[in-house]
Amino acid sequence: MSIPQYILKRLLAAIPTLLIISMIAFLMMRYDFTVGPINIPTPGGHWHVMDAVRIKNPINPLAGIETNPQISEAAKAQQRHMMGLDQPMYIQYWRWLTNFFSFHPEALAQGNPAGFFTPSLGKTFANEDVLDLLIQRGWNTVQLNLVVFLFSWLIALPLGIFAALHWRSYTDRAMTVLASVGMSFPGFLLALLMAVFAVKTGWFPLGGIQSENYTSMNLLEKIWDRTLHLALPATVLIVGSLSSIQRQMRGNLLDVLAAEYVRTARAKGLPERVVIYKHAVRTALNPLITMLGYEFSSLLGGAILIETVLGFPGLGQLAYKAVLETDTNLVMSTIILSAFMLVLGNLLADILLKFADPRIEL
Repeated sequence: MSIPQYILKRLLAAIPTLLIISMIAFLMMRYDFTVGPINIPTPGGHWHVMDAVRIKNPINPLAGIETNPQISEAAKAQQRHMMGLDQPMYIQYWRWLTNFFSFHPEALAQGNPAGFFTPSLGKTFANEDVLDLLIQRGWNTVQLNLVVFLFSWLIALPLGIFAALHWRSYTDRAMTVLASVGMSFPGFLLALLMAVFAVKTGWFPLGGIQSENYTSMNLLEKIWDRTLHLALPATVLIVGSLSSIQRQMRGNLLDVLAAEYVRTARAKGLPERVVIYKHAVRTALNPLITMLGYEFSSLLGGAILIETVLGFPGLGQLAYKAVLETDTNLVMSTIILSAFMLVLGNLLADILLKFADPRIEL
C-alpha cells in the first residue's frame, strides 16, 4: 500500500473514532435521563417496584444565573432556550454536530472555496467564539511546545548516543544521575522556582506571551520579546522531556550494540562510525519514533500546572478554566482537538517508522 493511500485510509478510519469520542464527551457533559421504574425481587419471592430515578449531571452551565434572584424566571428560560438546554440530550448533541459539520456548497459556485466548510463550535459563557479562542490559545501552546520539542530532541539524542558509547564511564554515570534528577523533579515545583527567580532578578517577564508595547516593536525586538516570554515555561518543560528522551536513547542503543548483527558488522571490518551511526543508531531510533508520535499528540495539551503557575496563556490553562466554569462548548472542543492530535500523532509516527525501517509494512 502506498503512503498516500495509507494516509487516506487512516484519516477515514479516524472519523468514526472522533465521532464516538465526541458522543462520550457530550454524554459526560450533558447527561440527563430517567431510569425506571424497576422491579426488584425480594427474599420472600415478591417483587418490589422501585420508583423512577432521574440521573442528572451535576454540571449546570446556568448555575450562576439560576441562583441569582435578581434575574426573572422568563429571562432564565430564554437563556436556557438559547443554549438548547430545554431540549433532549440527543437533540442537543445533533445540534452541536450539525453546527460543526457546516457545509455550504453554494460557496463553491460563487468562487469562494474557503467558505465551503465553516465549522462552528458555539460560544463560551463570555460570548466569545470558541473556534477563534482555540486558534489563538492553540497557537500560543504550539509555539511553546515546538520550542520544547526541537530543543529536547536535538539535545537529548546526541547525549543519549554519547552516554551509550561511553558506557560505565564517569561521564555516563554523571549524565545518568542528572537525567534521573530531571525526570523525578516535579515540574510545578520547578515552575515555582523559576517564577521566584524571574521576580527576584527581573530578567524574564512573568505571564503572557508578549509585552504591552509589542505592536510598536520592530521585527528583531518582537522576536526577542517572544523569546523572553517563552524562556521560563520552555525551560521547565525541556528539563523533564530531555531527561526522558536521553535515557530512552541510551538504553535502546546499549541493547542494539549487544545484538548479533552489530558484532557481525564489526567482524567484517566495517568502520566503527558506519556500524554505530548507519546500523545501530538507526535501529535504536525506532522506539523513539513511536514516542515522538505521542509527543506530537500532546503539543496542544500543554502543561496545565506549569501554564497556571507561570501565567502562560496556553490551551491547557484555557481547558482548566473551562472545566471550572463548566463551559461545555469549550470543554467539548478541547477534547475533540486533543483526540484529533492523538490520531494525527500516531499516523505521523507510523509513516516515519516506514522511512526509518524499510522492513516495516504499512
